[in-house]
Amino acid sequence: MSRRHRGVRTKVPAVTAAFWVIMILATTLGETASDAVSLSMKLGYLAATGMFAAILVLLVWRQTASRRYRPFLYWATIIASTTAGTTMADFATRSLVIGYAGGSLIMLGCVAGALLSWHRTLGSVSVATIREPRAELFYWLTITLSQALGTALGDWTADTGRLGYGGAAIVFGAMLAVIAAFYLWRSIDRVLLFWSAFILIRPLGAAVGDLLDQPLDHGGLAFGPSSASGLLVGVIVLLVALWPLYPSRTRTTVTAS
Repeated sequence: MSRRHRGVRTKVPAVTAAFWVIMILATTLGETASDAVSLSMKLGYLAATGMFAAILVLLVWRQTASRRYRPFLYWATIIASTTAGTTMADFATRSLVIGYAGGSLIMLGCVAGALLSWHRTLGSVSVATIREPRAELFYWLTITLSQALGTALGDWTADTGRLGYGGAAIVFGAMLAVIAAFYLWRSIDRVLLFWSAFILIRPLGAAVGDLLDQPLDHGGLAFGPSSASGLLVGVIVLLVALWPLYPSRTRTTVTAS
């Protein structure tokens, strides 16, 4: 009997610096796009949530049906998840009048519940295991809920904390820098660091998105939701096309006689 190791490709990109750069842009787009639809088009948060959720379901179905990692499909699904998560959080915190603290606590419980269910069902919540439909469904559910949690946290910090959009961006950017330092120089569980960073990416995107699209008298740069969204889409498409992200690999052991 002999054993050999081989790499099995997952259906998500490897977690590299490029991954995080595009993810920050995607979460920023989630903020500006949700504002463009729910506010500029006057659909309201509930209708916008339903629309983005329907698009997300369609893209997740296409993603799980695909046999391999497809960059543009993957990032389109990420953008759909962040817009759906954003309007979901805005509906909870504003339309249901539970406030940023209440919305953050509810979304935190949802993220924790999704991760716990995922771990109990499949034994791991690592993105390196995303190879089959059940794992993918848990992955996209957790990502969407974490986007909603991040939105509530970002709005809470920028508005209630009186830091403004620029101040909130600095705070969450600094927290992400601390996680990156732990990743590089400390032996801390990589899965824990990944999901911590993923949750913090969203409030950073929310703060930067609001900074771009809000009017000057509200502390923004007054690009407007539609113009900011168009700019971000162009940059993301360019980066995905020119800065390829390859799927991550998991190491499996093959026994041969």
